[in-house]
Amino acid sequence: MRPALAILSILAFAATLTAQPAPTPRAFEVASIRPNPGPWRVLRGYNSSGPVLTLEAFSIFDLITEAYALEDYQLILASRLSRDALPVDPFNIAAKAAGAESPTRAEFREMLQELLASRFNLKFHRETRELPVYALTQGKNGIKFRESKPDAPEVGNHRVHGRNQTIEVTQETMQELARELRNYVDRPIVDRTGLTGKYDIDVEATPFFRLTNNPQPEDVSMFTAVQETLGLRLDAEKASMPVLVVDGVAKPTEN
Repeated sequence: MRPALAILSILAFAATLTAQPAPTPRAFEVASIRPNPGPWRVLRGYNSSGPVLTLEAFSIFDLITEAYALEDYQLILASRLSRDALPVDPFNIAAKAAGAESPTRAEFREMLQELLASRFNLKFHRETRELPVYALTQGKNGIKFRESKPDAPEVGNHRVHGRNQTIEVTQETMQELARELRNYVDRPIVDRTGLTGKYDIDVEATPFFRLTNNPQPEDVSMFTAVQETLGLRLDAEKASMPVLVVDGVAKPTEN
């Protein structure tokens, strides 16, 4: 083959590769979306059994955060949108994937993404924004917990103690602890401790929703608990965080 023809053949082959359509997102075989009739027995009930996924009392915002594996603070409405114009009632969803196999949570999330696009007409874009956070740092007197032994079993106990909740875990990284402490404060938490091991953690505090709803003198904020019990600090600052901005979403189409 002549060199010029060979080059043309290579370019034509490359063009066929670039012209390939994007793969079709995995979708549920069938999905029923109904308003949750109440009274709410459970918030954000999640259950999967084989190819069937059941979600109970999920708001539209819950559905988006689950589908895209987001924290609540990572979901933002475009400035032109009003929450009053969006679906506000929670939904019950019963959906079945094709076949008899049990999809992973990541695979179910891919199907939820398709469901949101096709049934709720979800439109969005991604950004990075400066958000208020708390930085988890070491206190000036050093930490008050120990590194887990390499052969220690992984334990995760979370208990209610009166108005307080306790976290008693082993083999816990600081990134994991930062995620767990999120329920006790009003901002996301980022790890700035510089600690890279796995640790035994035992701490008790009053969750944020109790501190802001009829607080009591015996309540213990997580700010106090991490400092006195763990030798850590939670310092207010700002950080660049990835977010998903909702540009549009509607009531679901009929089943």
